Amino acid sequence: MATVISFANQKGGVGKTTTAINIAASLATIKKRVLLIDIDSQGNAGTGLGFVRASHKQSVYGVLLGTATITENILTTAIPNLHLLPASAKLAGAELDMLDLENREYRLRDAIKTIENNYDYILIDCPPALGMLTINALSASDYVIIPLQCEFFALEGVQQLLSTITAIQQKWNPKLDILGMVLTMYDKKLGLTKAVEDDVRETFGNKVFQTVVPRNVRISEAPSYGKPVLFHDFKSSGAQAYLRVATEVVNALEQKGIK
Repeated sequence: MATVISFANQKGGVGKTTTAINIAASLATIKKRVLLIDIDSQGNAGTGLGFVRASHKQSVYGVLLGTATITENILTTAIPNLHLLPASAKLAGAELDMLDLENREYRLRDAIKTIENNYDYILIDCPPALGMLTINALSASDYVIIPLQCEFFALEGVQQLLSTITAIQQKWNPKLDILGMVLTMYDKKLGLTKAVEDDVRETFGNKVFQTVVPRNVRISEAPSYGKPVLFHDFKSSGAQAYLRVATEVVNALEQKGIK
């Protein structure tokens, strides 16, 4: 049975999609069967894996609305062991489209249940908002990983997300837990970066992964080539950082008895 992990932060531009793509690719390279689900209408997870939105009809949208099955919307990527359930622009209106649906908070969870034995990990890239799509993702998840950009307002945004996670635990998914927080866009030359890191680690302790992801040009370039940075420049500091983060993810799950 798959372990389901959402990548969430209502603040945009924090490296959420990049983190989801690269952890998915890292897990696939160690021969884990991985499905990456993109429920952000921008569809950047698909782009980052080499898919042009206009070139395929598959989308998580119909799965959420109940007009299509999850199996018929999963794409095989160029990376062995990694599959993608892509987004579509229609997701921008999904909040309204799902308004009158029965069990609307569990649409994604119920779809995942039909294929969870096909994968070791199912990763969900959430939109930068705390609406119905993110609620669906967190209601379907065992864990959440929170990417944090090393900037002044990092903690302010996290507090709102933590309140949402608590509400979801109380209303829809009591098993949901925070697996960890990953510091992204880390620039050791900036004094603010270290100050933010110290503040985050003091506040959240061992919930913060030890590995930090640096600002790295290879990470920024990789999506334009339709590749995770691991396959764009394996030796780059960005690729090596995400490999270490993936190792921490696996180790954290093993400590919880999940292999």
